[in-house]
Amino acid sequence: MAACNLTAQTTVSGIVCDGKEPIPGANVFIVGTIDGCLTDSLGRFSFTTTMTGEVTLKATLIGYEDHTRTDDVGQLSNLSIRLNQQATTINEVVVTASTFSFGKNDNFKTMDALDVVMAGNSCGDIVAALQTLPGTQMVGENGKLYVRGGESDECQTFVNGMHVLVPYTTNTENSAVRGRFSPFLFKGINFSLGGYGGEYGQALSSVLPMETTDAVTSDKFGVSASLVDWNIGGTKAFANSSLSFNAALTSMGLYNRLFTERFNYSRPYRKLSGEAQFKKELKNTGVLKSYVGYDLTSVGQYIDGRNLSLKEHNVYANVTYKANIGRGYTFFTGIANSSVLSDIDHARTEGDHYHNFRNEVHLKAEVRKVCSDVLKLSAGIEDYLRNSTLTYDVYHYQLRQNILAAHIDAQWRVFPHLFLNISARAERLRVGEHCSGKTMRPNWLLMPRTTLSYIPNKHLQFSLVAGRYSQTAADDYLAQTSENMRQSTADHAILSMQYKTQTTLLRIEPYWKNYHRLPLLENGFYQPHGYGKSRGVDVFLEDHSICRYLTTTFSYSFNDSERYYLDYTQPQTPDYISRHNLRFTAKYTIGKTIIGMSESFASGRHFPEGKTPHYNSVDVNLTYLLSPKVIVYTSLNNVFGRKNIFRYDANGTPIVPSRDRFLYIGIFVSLKNNKAYDISNF
Repeated sequence: MAACNLTAQTTVSGIVCDGKEPIPGANVFIVGTIDGCLTDSLGRFSFTTTMTGEVTLKATLIGYEDHTRTDDVGQLSNLSIRLNQQATTINEVVVTASTFSFGKNDNFKTMDALDVVMAGNSCGDIVAALQTLPGTQMVGENGKLYVRGGESDECQTFVNGMHVLVPYTTNTENSAVRGRFSPFLFKGINFSLGGYGGEYGQALSSVLPMETTDAVTSDKFGVSASLVDWNIGGTKAFANSSLSFNAALTSMGLYNRLFTERFNYSRPYRKLSGEAQFKKELKNTGVLKSYVGYDLTSVGQYIDGRNLSLKEHNVYANVTYKANIGRGYTFFTGIANSSVLSDIDHARTEGDHYHNFRNEVHLKAEVRKVCSDVLKLSAGIEDYLRNSTLTYDVYHYQLRQNILAAHIDAQWRVFPHLFLNISARAERLRVGEHCSGKTMRPNWLLMPRTTLSYIPNKHLQFSLVAGRYSQTAADDYLAQTSENMRQSTADHAILSMQYKTQTTLLRIEPYWKNYHRLPLLENGFYQPHGYGKSRGVDVFLEDHSICRYLTTTFSYSFNDSERYYLDYTQPQTPDYISRHNLRFTAKYTIGKTIIGMSESFASGRHFPEGKTPHYNSVDVNLTYLLSPKVIVYTSLNNVFGRKNIFRYDANGTPIVPSRDRFLYIGIFVSLKNNKAYDISNF
């Protein structure tokens, strides 16, 4: 009889759900034993146990809060167990409203460095690759970023949190420029189309923060060559640090001899550049990073009977330190210096000379604190020290600026699926002119910003973003004002709706922007009396489900803008605005080969001389892995040779690109590791 009691078994059974749907794969077991099972596809479970008396039953599943029940084992049949979804901690939430992230470490990756290089329309340029995203405008005559109705200088670039004064290379008028930085420098790129937090200032429309890669553990060395550029780079790894360098020469001389073009160059475009980085991981969980880069660009072109000759030196350097100092605190500090020296001979007339020197020192310190699972705080202070000198014949000015700023930011989980971010940024602008000795009154500006996000599950996200943003007027306008030129401001309101699965991302974002205190030319002086508006909707779709080896993206932007600023005599649509912009890209992998294609369309732009025809370009590229260390890359822009008209000049003459097609062929070789494309992967 005793033996029978010892082997008696009881069946434990029931169903697990979330209140709406059954939950498969949940682990249901009796605590302290091996008795249990996983729920089936209908959420059902059933197992036997030899336990008697009072026991504790537990149900667990990642993403849900544990459920426990203590009862007599005989009462554990035909149970109905409800699991509640686990509340996301404040460190786990990622609000993606109006931001596109690139890099292998981001929760959502649309492209990494290789994708930037291999995009059909980019030729390895970060700026060109970003122009496949919604919200950007096609302005082919200079190639810069124009975002949601904003000017190109309304988008500001930051490297490791530090400001870059001039992120583009230089070129002659009506010729596209490129971004100064290689995509291989960075492990993360977060392109924000608007609505960013209090950390970033001096940007009316958008910000492009990029973070360099961490210290590497192995040596690297490589070279690359093409018809237009030649590169050499490498990294020496130490115990807890690494030292890297990269040198490049870009010259259009050979290409211009092989392929005809419309412009008459007296000296082909040339750029000599070099970069170096040092990174060290310190014992106290701190990371020290330093970067320095230098560009020398020169080009000469015959224009309107004069031999325009341009030369520019561009130096950028920064040092940052970030450390976890305990008790949930993280400390960051950095310093950056940007210096740009431009000289142009025969700029407007034969024999004249234009000289411009600009310098900026950016100082920054910030503290972040994770207070709990529901609250995270940050606060920081920064200072921009700027100097600018310009000489053109008899005209001359020398400006100095000081922009002192502070911000505070709070991220709060109000409810399990509702998140609130509140930030405030204050700035104090002081402008002085050395020549006249006059100093404008210091101006204070307070800018509140907020984001409310509802994230019901891992697939959906809804966000409402609102805030005020500011930017100091360009140096030329500050030097030609007769009164206190206050900062321009823009009010953003964005509604973001996103749906995401493992294979698909869909985002729809309507937005509204109102501009105030834009520089306006009145009686020969610029005054802060201009204004404007920009509204529209952006749609972005990325899909991996059509075919295992095929990735496609589709983006559409509608923009309705109007401004009254600069030398405008009435409110009107700026000439850089295309009302409709459409882009489609596809990338297909076949063994060692990657084939890419992109289609870009933009409606016509309005000029006093008339409206341009629509812009259209089909670009293709092919990448072949010749060996683990060698990659061959080729691309052809504007395959069908459409003669696109970018704009009209004052005489009504169409401005077109120097050539209808551009062919690029390059080879990338790694000499000291087993992976190609590591030559600049600092």
